[in-house]
Amino acid sequence: MKLRFKTRESDSAWVDTVWTCTSEQVTTMTSVAGVRWGLVFWKQAGQAYTTITGPETRTGTAPVPEGATFTGIDFAVGTSLRAMPMSALVDGGIVLPDTTRRTFRLDGARWETPGPDDAEALVERLVRAGIVVRDPLCVEVLRGHHPSLSGRTVERRFRAATGLTRGAVRQIERARTAARLLATGDPAADVVGKLGYCDEPHLARALRSYVGRTVRQLREGAGGAIGLDLDQRLTS
Repeated sequence: MKLRFKTRESDSAWVDTVWTCTSEQVTTMTSVAGVRWGLVFWKQAGQAYTTITGPETRTGTAPVPEGATFTGIDFAVGTSLRAMPMSALVDGGIVLPDTTRRTFRLDGARWETPGPDDAEALVERLVRAGIVVRDPLCVEVLRGHHPSLSGRTVERRFRAATGLTRGAVRQIERARTAARLLATGDPAADVVGKLGYCDEPHLARALRSYVGRTVRQLREGAGGAIGLDLDQRLTS
């Protein structure tokens, strides 16, 4: 009873990761907070579906279609859809209508449904069409640059581009990284020091809020299905 993920990083500046997943005797999972929006293409019982997923600010429980197969594109932080404010996607998602086994409809046009190996080709077409856009200021901030703008202006544009504050992005990303480190065997004390938590109780609270797991559950692989590829390799 688990979700089986395969995740790869992308060479595209517009894409963070591309992933596939199959569900085996799973009806619910622990959803995990995340800072990225995405496109998810999935099939169940011969029917095809396309969903726009949004950033998630907290953990929770989500249904899983039984026997479904998924292909997902997680877009880079700072990208967004031209026709949809990111704030409308936070803690939610949209099932796109009129999806067939071969195509889906987005922003008034029909597009070929990608497989995991041609996800970037689809994204390139969406970018050329102006459907997926990006705020360069947000990219600069994420790279550690300090734009010559007021802090209020930077925060406003960052939130418009991501749907989240810079603080929320840091906290969620840190908790997800901590979960992967703990799942691969790093001691909690080492994770605290490596990621800059005040102490182990602060780490535990972050995991409860954003990942829905305790340190022990992550170490032991307990707690049931979870919407996070804990085997994904961490790269700098």
